[in-house]
Amino acid sequence: MSSDTEKHHALLSALKAAMGKGDGSFEQAVTNAFEHVFEHLGRLNSHVSTGGHDNEDRPLEDGESATLR
Repeated sequence: MSSDTEKHHALLSALKAAMGKGDGSFEQAVTNAFEHVFEHLGRLNSHVSTGGHDNEDRPLEDGESATLR
């Protein structure tokens, strides 16, 4: 199993284990999960071209997110 898949399983397990505890562990598990999501978005953004054939910037299309561009 890839380390990223293992990380996903660990994040989900931590969320499930922390639900309803009321000791702050759920909030920490959510924070950890979102940090990982933002890492994925950062990698996605670094692999997606922002421009055309000359790499010029183009305007956003209707409904297009700058984050996923």
